[in-house]
Amino acid sequence: MDEPGTREKRERLNRPRVLAAAVALVDREGLAALTMRRLATDLGVEPMAIYRYTASKEALLDGLVEAFFTEVNQRLRATADPCGGPSGPAPAASRDSCGIPAWRAELRRIARAFAASVHAHRELLPVVATRPLAVPVARRPAPALELTEHILAVLARAGFDDATALTVYRAFVAWNLGCLLVDKRQVVDDPQEPDFLLRLGLHRLPAAEYPRLRALVPQLAEYDDEQELIAGLDSLLSGMPEPPLDSFYEGSAR
Repeated sequence: MDEPGTREKRERLNRPRVLAAAVALVDREGLAALTMRRLATDLGVEPMAIYRYTASKEALLDGLVEAFFTEVNQRLRATADPCGGPSGPAPAASRDSCGIPAWRAELRRIARAFAASVHAHRELLPVVATRPLAVPVARRPAPALELTEHILAVLARAGFDDATALTVYRAFVAWNLGCLLVDKRQVVDDPQEPDFLLRLGLHRLPAAEYPRLRALVPQLAEYDDEQELIAGLDSLLSGMPEPPLDSFYEGSAR
């Protein structure tokens, strides 16, 4: 017979709680630690109880992606100002209040929300970046599809035709994922070491063979990830064709 506490935990079990526990486990110990048995142990239930909410390890990976994009969307709903100001509805007059077209301002806001979620869950980024390679579009988690739909709606309301909207969308996604994968996943050799060269283990590289890499250590140490992300995004989007209208916040092209 189950202990009373075990019965109570099982009764409270639901999909959001299972996914939250999975994310927390990956945050603490990395993706390799995530198994159905270990997750069940963290939740205080039998492993079979987990399968009611996620049918397999593959489905659990999809659940991690679902949880990640749920958080991104929550961040977007909590900070509606496209220029990154206080939360609340963006006024109609804000179209150029941050010095760029409103559609670009909204993509900036999305990029910041995405990056903030990556900051909070660094170990999830490889799953978020690679899981779509194994899952058809129509079977991807709803929160991920909702964000895609929002981005395409932003571009449509700005006046882009379908082909150009897809080009801008793909460039936007590629830059965000690429920038975060390259610059956020620096493997730390010794997290307790205050010297950046030693922390990354670059002192192990012979100076005569890798002079440029070692010379860049001060720049790596002072790297402003958000500034780099947004500056690169602005540079990328400035090269895109301008839409015939930009009415995302005026509401005349709904």
